[in-house]
Amino acid sequence: MVDEGAQRLHRAWREVLVTGFFGGTEVAIGVLAYLSVLNETHNPLLAGLAFSIGFLALLLGRSELFTEGFLVPVATVVAKRASVGQLAKLWSGTLVANLVGGWAIMALIMTGLPKLKAQTIESAEHFVTAPLSAQSLALAVLGGMVITLMTRMQHGTDSMPGKIAAAVAGAFVLAGLTLFHSILDSLLIFGALATGEAPFGYLDWLGWFWYTLVGNAAGGLVLVTLLRLVRSKERIKDEREDADQGTG
Repeated sequence: MVDEGAQRLHRAWREVLVTGFFGGTEVAIGVLAYLSVLNETHNPLLAGLAFSIGFLALLLGRSELFTEGFLVPVATVVAKRASVGQLAKLWSGTLVANLVGGWAIMALIMTGLPKLKAQTIESAEHFVTAPLSAQSLALAVLGGMVITLMTRMQHGTDSMPGKIAAAVAGAFVLAGLTLFHSILDSLLIFGALATGEAPFGYLDWLGWFWYTLVGNAAGGLVLVTLLRLVRSKERIKDEREDADQGTG
C-alpha cells in the first residue's frame, strides 16, 4: 500500500491533473447511469447500483478521485515515504481536476439527454438546499467513511472480483442511500446548473460544498484511516525506520 502511495504522491503536476480530470469524467459517467435508472424507476437503490459503473471505471482505469486519497496517501506520508507538501499537491490538484472534468461531462449530458434535466434538478436540490445541520454533517461524515472503507477493502485483497465487489458495494451505499459526497453530488449540482433552469446557483453550491468536504475528510481520515494506522502501528514504524535509513 505504501509503495502505491509513494508512486501517486511523487507524480508531477501534469500527471496529478490528468488523472484527476479522468477521475471526474468517469464519475460523471456513473452519474449518467444513476440518473437514467432513477428517471425510469424512481428507485434510488437501483440507481445506486447503476452508479457503480463510475467506481468500476475508476478502479480499472486507475484514475484518481479526491476522496480516495484519504487512506493510502496519508499512510505513505506517515511512513515518511512522501512529504506533506506532496500530499497537499495530490489533494488540491485532484479535487480541482475532478470538478472540472465532471463539470464538462455533465454539461454534455444535459445537452445530449434533455429528458434527464428534470430528474437532475430534483436530485441536485436534495443536496444543495440542505441546511448546515447535524443531519447534513452526519451524512457527509458517513459519505467520507464509506468511500475510504471502499478503498480499504480494495487494498485488502488481490482478487479483482473482490475489488469489483467493493466498488459495487461502495456505490450502492453512497449513491443509493444519497449520502453526501463532495464530488459525486457536486456533479449532480453542476448538471442541474448546466440546464439553465435550476432554482439555485454556484454560490449555493459553495455553501453546501465546504461543509460536505470537511465532513467527508473527517469521516475518511478519523473513522477509517486513523484506526487503520493505529492497527498497523508496528508496520508503519518499520517503514519509517527504513525511510530514515535510506536518507541517512
